[in-house]
Amino acid sequence: MTSPASVLRDAFDRHTWATLRLLAHLETLDPDVVTRGIPGTYGPIDETLTHLVAADTRYLDRLEEPDLPPLQQRPPQPIGTLLTEVHANASRWTAALDRLEREELHASIGPPAMHPNIDPAETLLLLQALHHADDHRAQVCSTLGALDLEVPELDVWSFWDDQRRSN
Repeated sequence: MTSPASVLRDAFDRHTWATLRLLAHLETLDPDVVTRGIPGTYGPIDETLTHLVAADTRYLDRLEEPDLPPLQQRPPQPIGTLLTEVHANASRWTAALDRLEREELHASIGPPAMHPNIDPAETLLLLQALHHADDHRAQVCSTLGALDLEVPELDVWSFWDDQRRSN
C-alpha cells in the first residue's frame, strides 16, 4: 500500500521533473524564443520561468523562516541559472518533506505578506507550490504551442513513464 508521505514525495518529484524537463526543452530552441510571450499568460517565457523558480524558492524560504520581506521581482534569468536553482530546490523540497514526516515542519505567513496571518501555513505553501508551478508551466507550453513550436509532455503520465524507465 502506498503511504500518504510517498504520494506527496512523488508529487514533488514530478514538480521538479516537469520544470527541469521544460527548461531542458527550451535549451534546444532558438534562444530568442524565451523572450516571446502571448496574451493571457504571465508574460514572456523567460520572465514566467524566472517568476516560477523564484516563487518556488520563496515557498521553501517561508517553510524555514516565516518573517520574510516581500518578494522582489527579478530580471529574467538564463536557462542555465534556472536549472541550477531548480536542482538546489529539489534537495530543499526533500528536506522539507523529511521535516513534515517527522512533524517538525511548521510555517506561518504574516504581515507584510499579501494575506492575513496564516498559522499553520505549511499545507497552504506545499499545495500552492505545486499549483503555481503547474499553472506557469502550462502558460509556457501554451506560448510554445501558439508559436507553432514543439511542446514537451509534462503531464503525470509522462512523468510516471519516465520514472519507470529510469528505475
